[in-house]
Amino acid sequence: MPELDNKSILRDIRNKVLYPLYFLMGEETYFIDVIANELEDNVLTESEKEFNLSILYGKDTDVSTIISTAKRYPMMASHNLVIIREAHHIKDIDGFLPYITNPLDSTILVICYKYKKIDKRSKLFKSMNKAGVIFHGRKLYDNQVPGWIAAYVKQNGYNISPPAMQMLADHLGSDLGKIVNELKKLFINLKKGSEIDKRAIEENIGISKDYNIFEFQNALGARDSKRAFRVAKYFADNPKSNPFVMTTGVLYQFFSKVLLYHSLKDKKQQSAASELGIHPFFVKDYEMAAKNYKPEKILRIFSEMRDYDLRSKGLGNETTGSGELLRELTYKILN
Repeated sequence: MPELDNKSILRDIRNKVLYPLYFLMGEETYFIDVIANELEDNVLTESEKEFNLSILYGKDTDVSTIISTAKRYPMMASHNLVIIREAHHIKDIDGFLPYITNPLDSTILVICYKYKKIDKRSKLFKSMNKAGVIFHGRKLYDNQVPGWIAAYVKQNGYNISPPAMQMLADHLGSDLGKIVNELKKLFINLKKGSEIDKRAIEENIGISKDYNIFEFQNALGARDSKRAFRVAKYFADNPKSNPFVMTTGVLYQFFSKVLLYHSLKDKKQQSAASELGIHPFFVKDYEMAAKNYKPEKILRIFSEMRDYDLRSKGLGNETTGSGELLRELTYKILN
């Protein structure tokens, strides 16, 4: 069976197109949980779950116990549903092979193999592929996260402004489970159909609309020294919420895109947005930064960032704290 994406799998489950095996693996655990929860919620009725739903955990079980549970026949239901959470803790994953080569049609075995994957060349993978569905949850690239946030928000009946979308992505990274948890806080407190803006994020999630990495990179891009140093000071005073290594990592990505903007032949909004992997709304920010930073200056900034990254890790530096290093780096970027 060809590899299916999460949307196709969810659609099939809701349409009662079911398979004897779901092997859900990969680094992005959010999709794994969504598929497993969809199966738990939709395969059996509440009364059927009492005798036909088994949820086991990898730390507390073994392959022989799982196979024995999978070989049970359903009682007054169409299926026996067996969900293995945290299956990455199971030591002998190849032990499933005898059952998977001849699974029961009346059992749906769901294996949540988080953070890992199995070799596509292995006999286990090939047998699983014949028996049912293999899903690989891959981490989104950083430039894919804002678009995913926008789609998720729209799916739930809200809108989100581009700055708010980017602010969330920059602050929360690519951990989709974490992003969804924070968005649910917003959904609880906002009227359906309303737009999520930076103020709503500040009031409901606690990310400052004025002191965050998104505002910091914009201040640097605009060469607004006063605003940049104000944010740098806030970061220095709150190092746990704004680790130096994460700050420089985001700035490196920002200036990499500014450098790329310099090389674009077509700098029209849609074309530039596509090449840079950003929302068209932000093209103007990169255009401004490109005017303020020539390619040779950006290369010097990269060199400074490498030096300060090493100093933050103690190389050639025993006394200067991360806050002071960030202020020094901010000055060198601006000058």
